[in-house]
Amino acid sequence: MSWGAQGRLLAVSLLVAAQFGAGPWAGKTARASAGATTSEPLVYASPVEILFSPDGGRLYVLCQQSGEVRVLDAATFKPMATVAVGNVPRGFALSPDGARLFVANSWDDSVSVIDTRSLQVTATWPVGAEPSALAADPAGKFLFVTNRISNDVAVLDAQTGTEEKRLAAGRGASYMTASADGSRLYVTHVYPILPAHGSALGNRTPPESEITVIDTARAVVADRIPLHSVAGVFHVAISADGRLGAVAELHPKNLVPLAHLEHGWAFEDTLTLFGADVGAQPIEIPLDELERYAARPFGIAITPDKSRLYVSNGGSEMVTAIDVSRLLRTVQARGQSFVEDLSASANYVVARIAVGHDPRGATLTPNGRRLFVANRLDDTISVIDTRTNRLAATIPLDGPKKISVLRYGEQTFYTARYSFQGQIGCANCHIDSTFDGLTWDLEPDGFGVDIVENKMLEGVKDLAPYKWNGANPNLPTECGPRTEKYFWRSESFDDLTLADLVLYIRSLQPRPNRWQSTDNQLSAAQERGKQIFERTQDNFGKPIPEENRCSYCHSGVQGTNRKLFDVGSKKPTDSSGLLKTPQLTNVALTAPYLHDGSAPTLEEIWTVNNPADKHGRTNDLTKNQLNDLIEYLRMR
Repeated sequence: MSWGAQGRLLAVSLLVAAQFGAGPWAGKTARASAGATTSEPLVYASPVEILFSPDGGRLYVLCQQSGEVRVLDAATFKPMATVAVGNVPRGFALSPDGARLFVANSWDDSVSVIDTRSLQVTATWPVGAEPSALAADPAGKFLFVTNRISNDVAVLDAQTGTEEKRLAAGRGASYMTASADGSRLYVTHVYPILPAHGSALGNRTPPESEITVIDTARAVVADRIPLHSVAGVFHVAISADGRLGAVAELHPKNLVPLAHLEHGWAFEDTLTLFGADVGAQPIEIPLDELERYAARPFGIAITPDKSRLYVSNGGSEMVTAIDVSRLLRTVQARGQSFVEDLSASANYVVARIAVGHDPRGATLTPNGRRLFVANRLDDTISVIDTRTNRLAATIPLDGPKKISVLRYGEQTFYTARYSFQGQIGCANCHIDSTFDGLTWDLEPDGFGVDIVENKMLEGVKDLAPYKWNGANPNLPTECGPRTEKYFWRSESFDDLTLADLVLYIRSLQPRPNRWQSTDNQLSAAQERGKQIFERTQDNFGKPIPEENRCSYCHSGVQGTNRKLFDVGSKKPTDSSGLLKTPQLTNVALTAPYLHDGSAPTLEEIWTVNNPADKHGRTNDLTKNQLNDLIEYLRMR
């Protein structure tokens, strides 16, 4: 979509939002107070991760939107150089000697290799689907790369970039941290692990995640640390002595109606602690307190002397400071999980430090006296004095000083400030503006009724009506009154804020499809699958009614005619069997399937959940034909 078209959409959004009236928030828009705003297209740095050079003289800043590594003087914070890398970089890491900087370009499926002396890209290596984080082993033999779409860790030759093997990791493998001695890597993932099989009750079991532990010398998986009832796992920190590990995570309470948000928690914001300091079993601890929440924990750092632990909280726009000795005493005194206790964090949280919009990666100076935090949606870096737990400085990065309407909409999407007591934001369920792989009881139709899975947001701009039952005619309704009533439990958005939020969501374009060939030619299997998708007769020569053909409901560029149908997936908890046809864009990424998540794989849509042939005529298909159909769907 062109920027001119986006400008026209803004005008339409404003007109639609105005139909709802400004309400009591008129004249009190946070957008107006944020400074000058423009509809002009602007490119921001959007810093996500920070690294110090081994000698502490340089500060490397990974900038996601501008696709760059900014190099700053670590003493004066003055820019030294800017190195262009690939599309949507998500993580970076230094070689053991600091001579090379490796950057994971997530939408290019590549690794940029930067010579830190010349500050030039010297090589670009192909890697797996959506690389997100990297780490080298201490000997400089291997480079490990997490792949978010293929759910694995690629092991590359660190000198040539040649891939040697893959290690299975969690779903949406994204972040990776090395132990102090480099002998272990701790890998996390952002989507819950799918169950082996679907359920007649839908996807209504507690989510499961893990930390995948890799032995770097042997390049094998050494352990898998289970994380029960956790979905959305981000950075790990390991203490210098190796005795304490901590991981930032989300603990969704999605098995009960969302109405309980007003009584405390739709998501718990937690850490899981592990290692010798904790004992044989990991223990999950809360960061939240009553009426004050640590929404969306992301970055994490432990001081070299293990006195303090810091967590960046993207939704709450703050950093949580924890006294480690008090934390360990609390854990030892309790002797068991106390994750549900909203009073517990008062025993170990010693400060909550306000920073910028959507704080992400956090790193300490080598002596541990200062913490640097990347504020992604502010284009700033917050510097915190760890002796006083106060903000010492804010480093602005070069770039636009005006806030575009798209940028403001993105800030609104990622903040938790609009929900009741600041508990959640849009990005809690739509991680990185995508989805979370969970099902929720959203409660408009009654408790325990119409439990639905979360949909992908990319490419939704022309898919009205919205919701699985098609009840919301447009995005201003979906994101405005519906969100305020059933999610935020508070009256929040003014008309301008809602218009900007809607514009941001409309701007989200689908990521590259890894099942499409670069020349857009179908493989033999995809061509056979296309014929099945478009067929008018079954294997026995019987005609298939038009409304029971795949191509009828899933028509058009995005694979949906946006109409409601009964495909036989109604459960006892559903008020109606009529459901809106979902889009097929990047359908391979969005498991589980069906409206309630009862099909963990595309295969189970038809092998388990289509006994009466209401979801297309498929019971006559052979196994090979079904495989071909799925290959075609994946490339849509």
